[in-house]
Amino acid sequence: MKMNILSGGELQMKKHIYVPDTEDRLETIEIPVSCYLLRHPQGNVLFDTGCHPSIATDPAARWGGLERAMVPKHSPGQDVISELGKVGLQPEDIDLVINSHLHTDHCGCNEFFINASFFAHQKELETARASEIDGNGYFRADWDHATSFEAITAQKDVFNDGRIILIPLPGHTAGMMCALVNLDRDGAFFLASDAVSLKINLDEEMVPKNTWQGDLLLKSYDEIRKIERAGAQIICGHDAEQLAHLKRGLDGYA
Repeated sequence: MKMNILSGGELQMKKHIYVPDTEDRLETIEIPVSCYLLRHPQGNVLFDTGCHPSIATDPAARWGGLERAMVPKHSPGQDVISELGKVGLQPEDIDLVINSHLHTDHCGCNEFFINASFFAHQKELETARASEIDGNGYFRADWDHATSFEAITAQKDVFNDGRIILIPLPGHTAGMMCALVNLDRDGAFFLASDAVSLKINLDEEMVPKNTWQGDLLLKSYDEIRKIERAGAQIICGHDAEQLAHLKRGLDGYA
């Protein structure tokens, strides 16, 4: 199995959202949005689909006022659809999409994967379907399509071979779901998504402000540390410094 890290966009946000003790409340950070292509012998899997392509040119049309808090900084073509083309694939080649959760920067391109099955956690689906939540990080345009989701409620070994294991770790959202990926040559990677947005959050027991339930996030940190001690490399959801030291695009892992 091979893994490629693909860009799903790039956003600018206030640093204190992720690092609450930041003194300068106006200080901003650039946060990458990543998607992960897993080429399993039984099919092509995509973990998260990033921002919709229109976000690069007209974010307000899709996000409304949210675009003032999550400011897009990427160029047109910096999305998972274009990134797949660079590694020789089209959206129709994806067999399974796993949404770690249904915030707009993690499922914005779902609509393009017309041949894929979809996985998301049951609690995440329940949250996204609540009418009062629409527009508050969740947008029906991202996830409410003709394709249906398989609702995950517990840990799931996707192909029953130990290569892609989905692990629910709530806190950031009610249905946050991560993936433990075991590669033959490069070892184990833990795709943490927003269960660990920045490495400093895990290292310093730090709860970002955009957390649904802090006590559950701290419990999830404990589980993630166990996975890290067992030898997996933790890949954070939005850590630009970490991403700079990872292989991206065609230069992947196996």
